[in-house]
Amino acid sequence: MAELSVNIGGLRMKNPVMTASGTFGYGEEFADFFDIARLGAVIVKGTTLNPREGNPYPRMAETPAGMLNAVGLQNKGARYFAERIYPRIKEIDTNMIVNVSGACVDDYARTAEIIDALEKIPAIELNISCPNVKEGGMAFGVSARSAAEVVKAVRAVYRKTLIVKLSPNVTDIAEIARAVEDCGADSVSLINTMLGMAIDAERRRPVLSTITGGLSGAAVKPVALRMVWQVARAVKIPVIGLGGIMNWRDAVEFILAGATAVQIGTANFVDPTVSVKVIDGIADYLDRHGFKSVSDIVGALEA
Repeated sequence: MAELSVNIGGLRMKNPVMTASGTFGYGEEFADFFDIARLGAVIVKGTTLNPREGNPYPRMAETPAGMLNAVGLQNKGARYFAERIYPRIKEIDTNMIVNVSGACVDDYARTAEIIDALEKIPAIELNISCPNVKEGGMAFGVSARSAAEVVKAVRAVYRKTLIVKLSPNVTDIAEIARAVEDCGADSVSLINTMLGMAIDAERRRPVLSTITGGLSGAAVKPVALRMVWQVARAVKIPVIGLGGIMNWRDAVEFILAGATAVQIGTANFVDPTVSVKVIDGIADYLDRHGFKSVSDIVGALEA
């Protein structure tokens, strides 16, 4: 059987399949469906320095081949996570990774410091790209200068594996990827949701309370694939691909485009066991094609 383990910076994963932040809770919610220790990593829901109520309802809407969300990073804050949630999840036998966001550079750094002190959290994913938070997220991810600023500040206080999640709502995503690599990112993950909106024609009103929200699901996959391919050719650090991965075949396509690992997001809402099906599907693909390791197909697109 082919070897499925991969390395993301200093982080070793038993396979390349991760769950995307905001789609898998804290992992516990899916434990009744399958053994989540089978996953390469779980990225828990977005965490900020202080508690956030999130955006007003309605904040989710189904779209053709996808969904819009404007949840707004609802969470009880980094200290609550460290004191209440971390003790419940720290013994899960996989990499539990915290997605970190903030309204200013100092928020990011202070949150990263709190998470850094948690022994069994081996990595953070720095969310500089969330389009739903007016007071910070999107602004940091849309220019190389601001992206570099927040990554540099976090790198100064955070010792473990640092993954930076990139926004697709930019002109040149490769430029931003190179900027965060230069400031100490161990890996980049992409793409986050794309900015979109939905309208209720009968009521002549937006469906979401925030008017616009983040589009995810199968609809964004072609854009995500293109951006992963571009970034993988532009940086030397590992790339984690996500955006519209609904099955094992989608995951293999991202790996061929240059992703070392992948994240499953919206598909978790459709089938809570999809992640393990993707793991098994990748293994079967490698065996059928005679590859000894998943690393053999990273960036193996023949173009």
